[in-house]
Amino acid sequence: MNKWILGARPRTLPAAVAPVIVATALVGADFNWFRAALALKVAVWLQIGVNFANDYSDGVKGTDTDRVGPIRLVASGLASAASVKAAAFVSFAIASVAGTWLAILTSPLLIVVGVAAIAAAWGYTGGKNPYGYRGLGELSVFLFFGVIATMGTYYAQTEEVTLLSFIISIPMGALSCAILAINNLRDRPKDELVGKLTIAVRIDDRNARRMYVVLLALAHLAALATLIPTTLITLLALPLSISISRQVLSGISGKELIPILGKTGKLQMVFAILFAIGLGIQ
Repeated sequence: MNKWILGARPRTLPAAVAPVIVATALVGADFNWFRAALALKVAVWLQIGVNFANDYSDGVKGTDTDRVGPIRLVASGLASAASVKAAAFVSFAIASVAGTWLAILTSPLLIVVGVAAIAAAWGYTGGKNPYGYRGLGELSVFLFFGVIATMGTYYAQTEEVTLLSFIISIPMGALSCAILAINNLRDRPKDELVGKLTIAVRIDDRNARRMYVVLLALAHLAALATLIPTTLITLLALPLSISISRQVLSGISGKELIPILGKTGKLQMVFAILFAIGLGIQ
């Protein structure tokens, strides 16, 4: 596989696609396909930019050395730090162009949101005091890949902010957090050694596993909290959630957790599609 595709980490992209699908379904028959496409472009390229930025920052800091998870470009020597950094900036630039276009069509406020999102993406592992090393990664992911991505997509098409658009953002944020949580659980022993204090490191292995299960449960409960009968269809994803949860709670670790990352991404897409159907046919 091409090294740049590997570096983009395709298994994490459901976290970018899912909020756009769900928010657009909530808009309903009056959805604006062009604005939805721009929102999708922002989300996907921002996610890719985050992945390249993390690869670069962790690589130059040495925290990706002797890693357990999928290969990283800088740490493995497949690409130079400068080229990976450039890939991150190019990705952010593509997201910025689409975001600026959306802002022109709707509100300049989206530019402020976009700048904040890029700053958060870089600051996760970049800079002198990365917040991802202090256990704040999950909070950032919940906000930017859950609340802001979902409500932003809805606002871009309707120019409205509603309580329901916030409620439907919660499952998207929870499942995006679950992707990061399983990644941090897998890397917990190595992260602890290099002083990367993720939540998984801070709350210990057992509680990190429990937190993952709570995130999946929160997604299902928040979908039901919409009080829209047709969103009960999301319960069709419950067997997959239970299966993955059992695997995580069984105590598997290291490389055994790598497939769980892909399964969590699959769960998010399945859940998002079911949720979108439920919202669309209400």
